[in-house]
Amino acid sequence: MMLQPSSAFVLVASLLAALPVNADGLYTKKSPVLQVTGKNYDQLIANSNHTSIVEFYAPWCGHCKNLKPAYEKAATNLDGLAKVAAVNCDDEMNKPFCGRMGVQGFPTLKIVTPSKKPGKPRVEDYQGPRSAKGIVEAVVDKIPNHVKRATDKDLDAWLAQDEESPKAILFTEKGTTSSLIRALAIDFLGSVSIAQVRSKESDAVEKFDITEFPTLVLLPGGGKDPIVYDGELKKKPLVEFLSQVAAPNPDPAPKAVKSKASTPRSSSVVLENQKPTESPDPKIVPEDAQESKPARVPIPAPPIDTLPTAESLEAACLEPKSGTCVLVLLPEPSELDAELPGPAKEAILSLSEIAHKYAVLQSKLFPFYSVPAINSGAATLRAGLGLPEDQAVEIVALNGRRGWWRRFDSAEGADFGLERVEAWIDAIRLGEGAKEKLPEGVVVEKTEEEKPAADHDEL
Repeated sequence: MMLQPSSAFVLVASLLAALPVNADGLYTKKSPVLQVTGKNYDQLIANSNHTSIVEFYAPWCGHCKNLKPAYEKAATNLDGLAKVAAVNCDDEMNKPFCGRMGVQGFPTLKIVTPSKKPGKPRVEDYQGPRSAKGIVEAVVDKIPNHVKRATDKDLDAWLAQDEESPKAILFTEKGTTSSLIRALAIDFLGSVSIAQVRSKESDAVEKFDITEFPTLVLLPGGGKDPIVYDGELKKKPLVEFLSQVAAPNPDPAPKAVKSKASTPRSSSVVLENQKPTESPDPKIVPEDAQESKPARVPIPAPPIDTLPTAESLEAACLEPKSGTCVLVLLPEPSELDAELPGPAKEAILSLSEIAHKYAVLQSKLFPFYSVPAINSGAATLRAGLGLPEDQAVEIVALNGRRGWWRRFDSAEGADFGLERVEAWIDAIRLGEGAKEKLPEGVVVEKTEEEKPAADHDEL
């Protein structure tokens, strides 16, 4: 079916409009990562008693996408211990806030630690490994410790302080205070005082008749008998146990997805072992993600230019003096206003981000174009290069002046993700990899009558 020129331009505009340049954030509502905006940051993060790590990102950022699996894994491991949040700096509403937070590149990670001044937390950049384990360890290290380290010498004095108020004591063989007990103390800060006593403090151990470690003892206050905890040493049941004497501090952050109910067991479970650890075989962001130069301003990658007509395709890439061009040959839409299929969107988005990266760095790079199926030159080019005339998306690079072309591997199952496409572009830029000779007829040879009166300077 032949489309009129006006219809062709309408279709091109609709295809471009379908591209997810200003896409929604990376994290869905089901993600363990807390989604924060400039409006609720103070409420959810700055005013919280809990330590937080906040990622400032843009949905089009390749390194942000690479970080996502590790960041979500860290959020799962830190559930109940600290907050793992993210701010979409590509959202117009958040851009001023990201600027105030000093964000100059993506992703930027900042650890927010409560201070003695409410609403005035300490904020510092996270410079560690972009892995779940690295993030978890850094955040756990910043969880405030409100747990009293009691000994035989000072336990009685601590117990005598405000005898009407509830207290809890963890008897343990360990000398360190675990992240779990620190987080528990934060939840009940100001309502239940928590202390830790080592097993070597024999007078204290004998006083409460402790026979195994760790053991958590709740002192309701007001002369009531102590209550020994005999459940599973995990955050949720521990909070429920202490809640019988005082309510935990309210936290405005939405609750994480509930995990399966835990089964009570003996208090011999080691509390210190509850420190969050990395799950086997984590997705770790490549090391170059830390060293690459980020975008200087939080703006989205603009879409690559479109060549809607055979004449524009010829002028841009298919003349004898044409330099290297990269073309995305788009499939024919099933309907006039149909959205681009997923692979086509992914191919255009990857090339858009690569082009944007080089533009920001002010580095020279050959041009990228998308070629819709309504461009009659697209079918001619596919036929000339021997490409399938079907609904497949193709990315090709060609150089009319030097007479070569190269096809991106679009074999079945291959994707058009940023990492693969950028590696292919880098190989072309560096002159690596095999090239094929352009078949005759692909480059349009102009006759003397067709040539313009004056040649323009080639860029």
